[in-house]
Amino acid sequence: MLTSERKALILKTVRRDGRLVAKEFSRQLGLSEDTIRRDLREMAGEGLLQRVHGGALPASPATAEYGVRQTIETDAKARLGAAAARLVRPGQVVFLDGGTTNVQLARQLPPDLEATVVTHSPSVAVELARHPRIEVELIGGRLFKHSVVAMGAACIETLGRIRADLFVMGATGVHAQAGASTGQAEEAALKRFIVRQSAETIVLATRDKLGAASPFGIVPLAEISSIIVERDLPDLLLAPLRKAGPEIVVA
Repeated sequence: MLTSERKALILKTVRRDGRLVAKEFSRQLGLSEDTIRRDLREMAGEGLLQRVHGGALPASPATAEYGVRQTIETDAKARLGAAAARLVRPGQVVFLDGGTTNVQLARQLPPDLEATVVTHSPSVAVELARHPRIEVELIGGRLFKHSVVAMGAACIETLGRIRADLFVMGATGVHAQAGASTGQAEEAALKRFIVRQSAETIVLATRDKLGAASPFGIVPLAEISSIIVERDLPDLLLAPLRKAGPEIVVA
C-alpha cells in the first residue's frame, strides 16, 4: 500500500470512527506500529488530525483567523447565540469569552435584561456598548490577535478578583475523551482559570467542533454544565458527549 493510500485510509477511519488506535490499525493492515505512528506524526503536522496517546482523534477545523471565522456558519452561530442568550438571568454576572459565536450571543441579549457582562473580548464589549441595561466590564491585557482577546498577567490578575455566575466559554474542540480544547496553550490556561472562577460553564459548539480535538486541553467535559448544539445532529455524535457529563441543549 502506498503512503498516500495509507494516509487516506487513516483519515477516513478517524473521521468515520471519531478515533484511531495505532496498534489495532497497524494489525489490520499488517504493518508495523512504527509506520502508522510516523504517518500520524506527519498528518498531525499538516493539521489533518490530532495525535493522542496510542493513536489519533479528528482535528478541529475551527482554527481559522478571526476575520475568516466571522463569515463561517453564521446562521448556526446566530441560533446558538440566541439559545445561550435565553439562559442568562437578570442580575447575573456573566463572563463572555471571545469568539464569533459569543458575539452573536451578545447581539441577542434581550434589551430589558439587567446583568453584568465581564469579557476580555473587545468585539463582545463593542457589541454590548449599544445595550441599554447591561454593565460591561472589559478586561485588558496583551491582545491575542488570532482570537481578538486580551491575555497575559494583567488579565489573570483582574479575573482573579471576579466570581461569575456563568461562563460562556469558547473552544475549538469538544470531545468526549479529550474534553474541551483549543489551539493555543496560554489561551487554554486562561479559559481553565475562568472555569474555576465561575459557578457554571457552558459551551456553544457548531457541528465542526463536536467530536474533534485541538492540541491544548482546557477542562474535561465533566466540568462543563451544558453544551449548546445545532439541531438535527445524529445521536451517534451527541451520545458520547452526553455520557461524559454535560447536558446537551439543542438550539
